Amino acid sequence: MPLQLLWLNLLTDGLLGLGMGVENAESDTMKRPPYSPKEGVFSRGAGVQVIWVGALIGALALGLGSWYYFTGREQWQTMVFTFLAFAQVFQAWASRSATDSFFKLRIMSNPLLAGMSALVVGLQLTVLYVPFLADFFSVKALSLCDLSIAITGGIVVLVVMEVEKC
Repeated sequence: MPLQLLWLNLLTDGLLGLGMGVENAESDTMKRPPYSPKEGVFSRGAGVQVIWVGALIGALALGLGSWYYFTGREQWQTMVFTFLAFAQVFQAWASRSATDSFFKLRIMSNPLLAGMSALVVGLQLTVLYVPFLADFFSVKALSLCDLSIAITGGIVVLVVMEVEKC
């Protein structure tokens, strides 16, 4: 739904972007040679990462949505919507460094991102479970099991991105 996409963009690009914008420099930044001013934004593997992470999130969203849709569950669209919100939160955490693990960086080393992540999760849950907002966004409340599946899908994104760093 268009409104759901706008909501996700507001949450993930807006709020999570603010938190990521104050991330500390990577530990080896001063040990690396300088980038050429002629290099593009998608050089040094960044373009490939954008493609494979986007493909991963897209495949997981399509797989999850298809599973719910073809098993006759009315909340299939809500599952995709909620999975995408959690996937973006976990992607933000995995994207903090191209080389250092999420587990090495510590959550509270960027308190703004931690706060924005909590706010994003809280706002997404509010949309799901406050009746007039659920009606406005055309979503159905998810059971704890369904919510756990959406969160687990987001964790898969984090784990795969972390494994790629090894």
